[in-house]
Amino acid sequence: MSDTPSRLDLLHFARRVLVQQHEANLAQLNRWIAVEEQREAARQRAEELRPPPPEWLLERSIGAGSPAVRVHQGGCVMASGVRLKPISEEQARRALYEHVEACPFCTPDTVLQVIPE
Repeated sequence: MSDTPSRLDLLHFARRVLVQQHEANLAQLNRWIAVEEQREAARQRAEELRPPPPEWLLERSIGAGSPAVRVHQGGCVMASGVRLKPISEEQARRALYEHVEACPFCTPDTVLQVIPE
């Protein structure tokens, strides 16, 4: 007898190698999926714990005294930075009546139906 494997033995060996590689690749893919599921669950938990944005914001100018310069709705994309202060609806109305500028993008004066005197 010959020590050389037959073609059939080689084909069976190749099949076993492919099955093992497939199982290893599938196991790696399952690990990646598990990690991504954990990340997604953590992102959702963080989103659920995040406090809701304020309904109204008061933008202040730069410098000492920091006078109010603009009123924004809470979700306004133009309201960003450290010079913002969350305020109540009543405070937003009062600021608008006191001639603090309404943001032209989110139009809090229209939403609050405030017409400055």
